[in-house]
Amino acid sequence: AAIKEFFGSSQLSQFMDQNNPLSEVTHKRRVSALGPGGLTRERAGFEVRDVHPTHYGRVCPIETPEGPNIGLINSLATFARTNDYGFLETPYRRVVDSKVTDELDYLSAIEENTFVIAQASATMDDEGRLVDDMVTVRHLNETTVMAPEKVQYMDVSPRQVVSVAASLIPFLEHDDANRALMGP
Repeated sequence: AAIKEFFGSSQLSQFMDQNNPLSEVTHKRRVSALGPGGLTRERAGFEVRDVHPTHYGRVCPIETPEGPNIGLINSLATFARTNDYGFLETPYRRVVDSKVTDELDYLSAIEENTFVIAQASATMDDEGRLVDDMVTVRHLNETTVMAPEKVQYMDVSPRQVVSVAASLIPFLEHDDANRALMGP
C-alpha cells in the first residue's frame, strides 16, 4: 500500500516525459530538494537555490526549471552517481607524482574538499605527466594555481560539470551564459 501511495500521490512521483530520448534521460536524472523531509518552495531562500561549489560535477549549474522551482529541482551532472548513503559523488582520475593514472575514485563533496584537483584540460605529455609549471586546480572550494607535484586528482572530462542535456549544446564553453540557459 505504501508503494502504491508513493507512486500514485507523492510529490516526488511524476509521469515520465517521453517526448524524445533526451527528455526521458533528463527526467530519469532529476534530483529534487522538495518533498517529504525536504524543503518547501515558499521557505527556500536564495542561498539554497544558488549554485554552490559543492555542486561541481554532481549537479548541473545550467539545467533547472524557471519559476518557483528554480534551484530546487536540478539534474545530475554527466558522471554523477549516488553512493550507498544517498550522497552525490563524482569521479576523478588519481594523480601520482605528477602522472595522471587511469584509476578512478568517486568522491563526495566532503571528501573532495581535502584534495588538490586539476582540471581535465590540464596539459599532459604522452606518458600522462602534467607538463605546465603551474596548474589550475580546485582546493578547499577555491580555484587557484599550484605546482603539478601537489596535484592529487584530475577531472575525468570537461563535461563532468554539466548534465547530459547541457553537454549536447555545441561549443558550450564559448556560448553566452543566457544562451546556454535556453538549453539544446
